[in-house]
Amino acid sequence: MKNLVVFASGSGSNFQSIIDAISEERLDAKIVGFVSNNEFAHSIKRAQENDIPVLIVSPSDFPSEKDYTSKLVNQLHSWKADVLILAGYLKKIPSDIIAAYRNNILNIHPSLLPKYGGKGYYGIKVHEAVITNNDFESGCTVHIVTDEYDEGPVLGQSIVKVLPTDTASDLAKKVLEKEHELFPSVIKKHLLTQNK
Repeated sequence: MKNLVVFASGSGSNFQSIIDAISEERLDAKIVGFVSNNEFAHSIKRAQENDIPVLIVSPSDFPSEKDYTSKLVNQLHSWKADVLILAGYLKKIPSDIIAAYRNNILNIHPSLLPKYGGKGYYGIKVHEAVITNNDFESGCTVHIVTDEYDEGPVLGQSIVKVLPTDTASDLAKKVLEKEHELFPSVIKKHLLTQNK
């Protein structure tokens, strides 16, 4: 069984979908830790309610990027993390951690990458761009994290139709539902490939 560490900055509904998949035995893994850069994130409460150890840490808490990275690396090692899961995490993962967990950091993004990916494209901003450009479809993507935002290999996508009447918030709700289905299933497939 692989040890997961989940990173989130917000409400953590994708985090919850992973917790649920494990408790319902749809995903054979253990969440050994949770990291957030936002001390007010609702996702922290989700971790506490499920007895998952929490680390609240932000680059601004440290005198240098090196000190921040060192704190994160030490915590991940102490948790014996195998795979890192970014479930709405709004800070860039340091290069040293990407190197240490190469091909084992998964992120979910609320668009059909490579469309609407990269710095500045997150949350409602993605959905607003889709609506502004009159796209007929959108969706979500799970991909491997590399040093460039949203450019790593795609592991899975799920598509939703964009209706002419949809607002950005309508689209956000539809895409989020798909995210909750897609993320646990892609994590499961990824873990199976790691066990071979």
